[in-house]
Amino acid sequence: MFFTFAPVNNRKITGMKAVKGGKFKKGESGNPAGRPKGKPNRTTGDLRTFVNELLNNNRKQIESDLKALEPHQRVAIFERLLSYSIPKMQSVEAKVDFSKMTDEQLDTIINEITRDLSDG
Repeated sequence: MFFTFAPVNNRKITGMKAVKGGKFKKGESGNPAGRPKGKPNRTTGDLRTFVNELLNNNRKQIESDLKALEPHQRVAIFERLLSYSIPKMQSVEAKVDFSKMTDEQLDTIINEITRDLSDG
């Protein structure tokens, strides 16, 4: 027996599932026994290992090269390297309905903010 799979009404057949637009539903994949979420693929892991070893084995040369740079060049390099060691901060938005808070809750918030400002 021979089967052909063709798109029908913008639907593709993927394995035994027909999904609109040829994409999998959220939380599904074509390979449920595949790489776990969050785990880097082997190539990425190998490349990270290589780069770490390269940097560790050439630390003195890298430090010497950095010292030979002009100060503004050195700062630019440090700034680029920091993004790999310190996570970037993201803005956070909080929506608070103060009209639903008690006077006591509002006083607590005000006291904490003023204390933080005076400590900082």
